[in-house]
Amino acid sequence: MQEDIWCRIEGRAGRITLRRPDALNALTWEMCLAIEAALDAWAEDNAVDLVLIDAEGSRAFCAGGDIAEMYAAGIKGEYGYGQRFWADEYRMNAKIFHYAKPVVAFLQGFTMGGGVGVGCHGSHRIVDDTSQIAMPECAIGLVPDVGGSLLLHLAPGRLGEYLGTTGARMGAADAIYAGFADNYVPNGWDDLKAALCTTGDVTVIAAAAAPPPDAPLAAAQAEIDALFSGETLGDIVRSVAAADGPLAERAAKALSRNAPLGMACAVEMLHRMNDATTMADALGLEYRFTHRALEHSDFVEGIRAQIIDKDKSPKWRHSGPEAVPATDVARMLMPLGPDALKI
Repeated sequence: MQEDIWCRIEGRAGRITLRRPDALNALTWEMCLAIEAALDAWAEDNAVDLVLIDAEGSRAFCAGGDIAEMYAAGIKGEYGYGQRFWADEYRMNAKIFHYAKPVVAFLQGFTMGGGVGVGCHGSHRIVDDTSQIAMPECAIGLVPDVGGSLLLHLAPGRLGEYLGTTGARMGAADAIYAGFADNYVPNGWDDLKAALCTTGDVTVIAAAAAPPPDAPLAAAQAEIDALFSGETLGDIVRSVAAADGPLAERAAKALSRNAPLGMACAVEMLHRMNDATTMADALGLEYRFTHRALEHSDFVEGIRAQIIDKDKSPKWRHSGPEAVPATDVARMLMPLGPDALKI
């Protein structure tokens, strides 16, 4: 039986390949631990010049975390399961972000949620015409996490609020524009991967890359900034509702569909960040929410509606995005004291 992940040294590269293509390479707890172990093993290994992360199959690099087990634990009241999983996953995300050697990720197809945490924190993030990158956690009652909140914070203007609350998908050009990717390599990746393994030299990426197409998000930047500049989720919802046009219409649908508490907390998290915010800060803030998520958020209901029963009719705790009291947001993002994330 094939392992879900394959970690090995090939030439000058440490290679990590996700191997669950039938499950869109959804990330399990064991896969998180295997990635961390490989990074630790190669950190001081002089035979490894860079780390190359890829995935099998054409449909997805990694479409997110494998959350069926999370649901099972949540309905049993076993809240510690999620707390331990997220702590281990976030520690791995931070190691990729801070890794001393180049980390090259090849992001075909869907790269979402937990996949962003593996693929979008490296030094060289490669996309092509199939790439679809997003942070859609609010659709299942969570908040953008795995360090994705820092990427959203660093995105131009109010793109973070837009992408984080709506879960809008980014193609290659948009992902590069928003800071989730670096290089557009449209014509097959096998030769580039072979060159990276042979040479251990990331400068070969530039020779294979092409200028990306125009980014739709760049053209929409001014409109997004105007619609998503509100201080709270309610402010944003009212601004979007008062606007006309295709973007506002799509955004309004997403804001009415996604979990109100998750979206409200996502907006608050981004507004708490500043120029000095670090990856550890972002993960720590995310963990305040996820540590409480199985017990106190819409996450279990969101998984039920989207993944388990697939009725696409979640019954959220709040009647709408304008009905989330500030006290509920504050409660989800309160410091955790001794339970705070340790990285």
